[in-house]
Amino acid sequence: MLKKIIHIIFLPCSEATLLMEKRNAENISPKENWKLNLHLKICKWCRAYKEKLEILDDILKRKFYQEQEKQTINDSEIQGFKNKILGNLDIK
Repeated sequence: MLKKIIHIIFLPCSEATLLMEKRNAENISPKENWKLNLHLKICKWCRAYKEKLEILDDILKRKFYQEQEKQTINDSEIQGFKNKILGNLDIK
């Protein structure tokens, strides 16, 4: 009974999931953090959601950093591109 009261009055699941997403993207206030932690202690569904959210966030971060590493261009590629453009601009 106490779990249901805390669940409904303090923080419903819809707000808890929103706060979890917000906490991943930026900082949340201490009050919001306290409410979220209290909710997570009583709600097994939101704890499961949090675990899945953390896994997905890690996968996306790794994928993002891998893409960033692939996009590095060395000086010889830049110079080759410049030479190709200059060659196309030469009017005979």
